[in-house]
Order: sequence, then C-alpha cells, then structure tokens
Amino acid sequence: MPDAAPTLPPVRCADDRSVRARDILPIALIHLLALAAFFIAFSWTALIVAAVLFFFRMFVITAFYHRYFSHRTFRTHRLTQFLFAYLGTTAAQRGPLWWAAHHRQHHRHADDSPDPHSPWWKGVFWSHTGWFLTPRGRATDWDAIPDWRKFPELVWLERFHLVGPLGLVLFLTALGVCFQHFTPSLNTGPVQLIIWGFGVSTTLLYHATFTINSLAHTLGSRRFHTPDDSRNNFFLALLTLGEGWHNNHHYYPGTARQGFFWWEIDPTYWTLKALSYFGVVWNLRPVPAKVYLAAQEHAERPHIHPPSHSPHRGAS
Repeated sequence: MPDAAPTLPPVRCADDRSVRARDILPIALIHLLALAAFFIAFSWTALIVAAVLFFFRMFVITAFYHRYFSHRTFRTHRLTQFLFAYLGTTAAQRGPLWWAAHHRQHHRHADDSPDPHSPWWKGVFWSHTGWFLTPRGRATDWDAIPDWRKFPELVWLERFHLVGPLGLVLFLTALGVCFQHFTPSLNTGPVQLIIWGFGVSTTLLYHATFTINSLAHTLGSRRFHTPDDSRNNFFLALLTLGEGWHNNHHYYPGTARQGFFWWEIDPTYWTLKALSYFGVVWNLRPVPAKVYLAAQEHAERPHIHPPSHSPHRGAS
C-alpha cells in the first residue's frame, strides 16, 4: 500500500506562452553535445552504445512513463515501479509524474486550447518543442496525479529528476574509462561515450518522442472517428516502438497495446507481454471486442471518420 501522501507545492504557474532563456539552456546544451560528435573520432562502439540507450530508454518512456504512469494499463511491483521511474529520468524528460500529469491533460482536452501541446492551436513547432519550456509546461500538476503522489519515493524522484541524467553521464564515464584501459582496440573512451551515449542518443530520443505530439496529430491515417486529430503512422510506430498508432490510442487509451492488429508493429507491447511471463508485470489490459467491432464498422463506412478540425483550430 502507498505511504501517506507528502505535502506538495501548489501549481501557481499559469503562463503557457513565454519561454525563458534559462529553461532553453539545458536542452540547447544537450543538442550542442550531440553536435560535438562531428568533431571527434568515430567508433562503432560509441554508435552501438548510443543505439542501445536510445531504444532502451524509448521502451521505458513508452511502456512506463506513458502506458503505465499515464494510463495504468498494467500492474507491476512497487520496486519495479520505482526502478523504471528512475530509468525513465535518464531520458532527461523530467520525472514520470510530470510526464503523466501533462499527458492526462492532453487526453482530457486533445487538440483543444487547454491541450498543452496540440499542433492545431499554436503550430507544429510549438507542439514539438516549445510548450514544455514555458513556466506552466515545466510545472507538475499534482491534482492530475492523485494516484501517484501518494508514493513518497516517486515524489522524491520527481523533485530530484536530474539524478537520472547525471547518473547516466557518470555511468558512461566509468564505462569509457574501462574500455580505454582494458579494451583499447575498441577505440573509444569516456568523452566519446558521453557525446554519443548521452548527447546524440538523448537528442534523437527527444525528437522521436516529440513527434507523437506534433506529427502524430498531423500526418497519417484515421481508423476511428475521435474528437481530436490523432493519426496512425507506421513510420512513427517504428521510430517510437509502437507509439505511432496514435489514432488507435486516442480512441481507446485504456489498453496496454497500441497496435490493435497483428500487422501493426508494437515492440513495446511485445516486450511487456514477454515480461509478464516472468511476473515482472501483469494484468495487461487488452483491447476490448467492442473496439474491434468499431474498427470493422469504420472500415466499412470510411466516410464517418473525417479529420476532426474544429472551427477554432488552425496552425499558427
């Protein structure tokens, strides 16, 4: 059972338009670190480390930050819950409670003005990067996550979410030193691994994740009629390990899978299913039969689900 809920600061930041230079700086520095890869020697080891960290952290973001903390589509142990919450912070996308609070707000007001990152009322660029740099975008709405704020270890991690990125940099430094001293034939070292394993990998992870806010609401097909402009996009599903089936998700967000059919690639769900066989996770919520009936009906009558552009919408 969760411990008693800790005292939490109220959310006073209502400014969702201005962007402060000090909030841009950390993101800019990570991008500059990625650009440094063009000015150092290349090694396949560094590239492999970057790729592994990209896909591993993408899985943690999609499986736990999104499908678990935001939508509670499966269950897990409290220790596993905290472990993956910590691993998610290494993606430098703040803590899981901030992530879940904003995502729940997105679903409550999808593609309408209270939606924190809709491309239809502030533009695609804003939905991709600008929204989370505002005071309101950076704040955690504790009222949106009453289920999670009862866990003091998650609240602590939320407040000190920088321990994840810093821990990853220290790990890459130690790994680079070990490679340099014990396997010099790999032609890598701590600086190279930090640039590739953290700078390049995190930058790519940022923009792959952000495409679901921006491109998955502008490019792709619509199987279901939803009040928003969510789209299914095969290429985004490949890039994000299954998150690209966004129209599916907005029609029925309460399932652990987003690729509703066998041909809709969803590696995150496949991995969760494998973990369930070992008791790491359980109670993966399935796609109900009524959803498949609706999909069949919509396939037979495609005219009933045109894009849902409200009169007040429009990219700026």
